[in-house]
Amino acid sequence: MAARAWWMVAVAVALSGASLAQPAKTKEPAAGADKEKLIGAWHLVSMKEPAADGKLHDVADRTGTLIYTRDGHMSVQIMYPKSEAALSNNYVLNGYEASFGSYEVNEKAHTVTHHVMGSLTRQLVGKDLTRVYRFSEGRLIIQSARPDEHWSVTWKHY
Repeated sequence: MAARAWWMVAVAVALSGASLAQPAKTKEPAAGADKEKLIGAWHLVSMKEPAADGKLHDVADRTGTLIYTRDGHMSVQIMYPKSEAALSNNYVLNGYEASFGSYEVNEKAHTVTHHVMGSLTRQLVGKDLTRVYRFSEGRLIIQSARPDEHWSVTWKHY
């Protein structure tokens, strides 16, 4: 009788497609699920800014972290080198850039909008910063959607 019960369990497992020897499969993000691809921690690979000739050029010696959480929060921090420690503008204060808030992804337009809740530069608080994104060779490239801002930042997952 015990042998028959064991055989029935084995048949039920075989018919269900389950295997006791295989680990559970993790769910992979759908090919078009850009929000899923954004989620996680990213480190700064490179930044490009316009030079005097108007073309984008690599800017060296900056470090940073960009984080997107599954529940819709974001944070970005970038530290500029000592030679730019006095740099201050709408995004940077004394050579440091930092903001946090929530975000929304528009996969059709390839944009991510950062809803700034807090920032080192207080004039960004309450602003919606729309960024154009793309993925290339395992990297995330972000640039401003504003026609008057010409910069590009490349990030790689930690």
